[in-house]
Amino acid sequence: MADSSTLIDGNIMVAKALARAGIDRMFGVVGIPVTSLANRAVALGIRFIAFHNEQSAGYAASAYGYLTGKPGVLLTVSGPGCVHGLAGLSNAAINCWPMVMISGSCDQKDYGRGDFQELDQIAAAKPFSKFSVKATDIREIPNCVFQVVDQAVSGRPGGCYLDLPTDVLHQTVTESEAEKLLSDAENSRKRGEIKSVGGSEIAKAVSLLRSAERPLIVFGKGAAYSRAENELKNLVESAGIPFLPTPMGKGLLPDQHELAATAARSLAIGKCDVALIVGARLNWLLHFGESPKWSNDVKFILVDVSKEEIELRKPYLGLIGDAKEVLSSINKEIKNNPFCLGKSHPWVEAIAKKAKENVLKMEAQLAKDVVPFNFLTPMRIIRDAILGIGSPAPILVSEGANTMDVGRGVLIQTEPRTRLDAGTWGTMGVGLGYCIAAAVASPDRLVVAVEGDSGFGFSAMEVETLVRYQLPVVVIVFNNGGVYGGDRRNPEEISGPFKDDPAPTSFVPGAAYHVLSQAFGGKGYLVGTPDELKSALDISFSEKKPAVINVTIDPYAGAESGRMQHKN
Repeated sequence: MADSSTLIDGNIMVAKALARAGIDRMFGVVGIPVTSLANRAVALGIRFIAFHNEQSAGYAASAYGYLTGKPGVLLTVSGPGCVHGLAGLSNAAINCWPMVMISGSCDQKDYGRGDFQELDQIAAAKPFSKFSVKATDIREIPNCVFQVVDQAVSGRPGGCYLDLPTDVLHQTVTESEAEKLLSDAENSRKRGEIKSVGGSEIAKAVSLLRSAERPLIVFGKGAAYSRAENELKNLVESAGIPFLPTPMGKGLLPDQHELAATAARSLAIGKCDVALIVGARLNWLLHFGESPKWSNDVKFILVDVSKEEIELRKPYLGLIGDAKEVLSSINKEIKNNPFCLGKSHPWVEAIAKKAKENVLKMEAQLAKDVVPFNFLTPMRIIRDAILGIGSPAPILVSEGANTMDVGRGVLIQTEPRTRLDAGTWGTMGVGLGYCIAAAVASPDRLVVAVEGDSGFGFSAMEVETLVRYQLPVVVIVFNNGGVYGGDRRNPEEISGPFKDDPAPTSFVPGAAYHVLSQAFGGKGYLVGTPDELKSALDISFSEKKPAVINVTIDPYAGAESGRMQHKN
């Protein structure tokens, strides 16, 4: 029973509210005025993962939300801490992942007078937040906490922001009053519901698929977030329709599935006449659904939780709803009147033939042991080592330019939500934060990061965080001496008074990234041959301890890359 004489402060109130809201993990960087809040949260059973930088912590919180379906929570100090944290909040917004960013802020009575780390943080967070709120009194904390947690997962998921002024964290109420405030707030929670799609719309979608000569199913990380893998498998295999995952949709169905069109991507999207798009947006990743990549007369059936997304894309048919539920309804409709293209269908045969041709071409390149390493040789060795682990499959984190581009085509996903990459924004710097989120969210899985040296550099100090928490993360750095491969300038570009400076794309040649891990007590390996890489992978995968494998790559092996290049 709550004590009517015991006082609790705002820090305890926030921690209690978070715990009641189902939050059991937090990421962040502590300091004035939120250190006590972190400690109180830990005392109430919330695991706090302390980072070196709010950006990495924010990226971790965003990815945790995606992997678990619960809001990832980021805790920062005021002012610059809040600004650093906006990297994670914006990442959650653009990828549609549930996240809550909580920042301390300056004393309310001193705002506008130049107080310590003063900033209008509500205004700063606004462009990246679905919902923002400031608790102006300790009694408002419970409602504020439940609001941001619930808003983060309602409708289209995204980031929310909670502002906690220093004076509010120091205010007190009795324990009995706190319990009443918490209970009242919990009982008044409003959770948004997604309306079900009407039966006539489902029937129209099935009719389009049934009458199509060249149907295609495309799915993305929205379908992965919805846990729609079983429904997708049922639809693909019962109707015999080829499928194409977006990069983070990979693994919802195994990449090596007989109906996978990934290795025949250009043919699949260029020739399909009906495309069912599930949990993926017709943005740059899918060429905006426009020619010349897509046929001019393709009919899109777009499944999305957001009415605004449907209205923006103007598909032939829009189905507003949760991917898992919509697919379940489609499967039920098909079950009443089954159809299946069959392996001998001309469209299925054409996709399978093209995919096989492209896979054979790629495998011919991968079969060669090239030393000094290009990108393909070590990527093949890593692929085979990951596949050798079996189930549960490791979670792969992929970051970089050439490293991510090559890895997307070579590395194989066999299970849902086992690939994290730069995402919709193409964000560099997410690597180590994503690794930590994956290890915390799925402690039974190994986490393997395949990083370019430039991408690794954004968050490399978080290797210490890996070691501190003894997380099962192996970071593989493709070290080619810089962005795209060090100094790649033409002779005419090397001029001017600072021509003797390192190129804007170059790093220190032969950087000993593996020593960084060793400095903190982790394992580190420097490799430059197939045998050395295989040995390092065997040891680190079996130990499941923090390790950095520094893979020396020929600096002339890569090329400048930006938007995804698909040549198949």
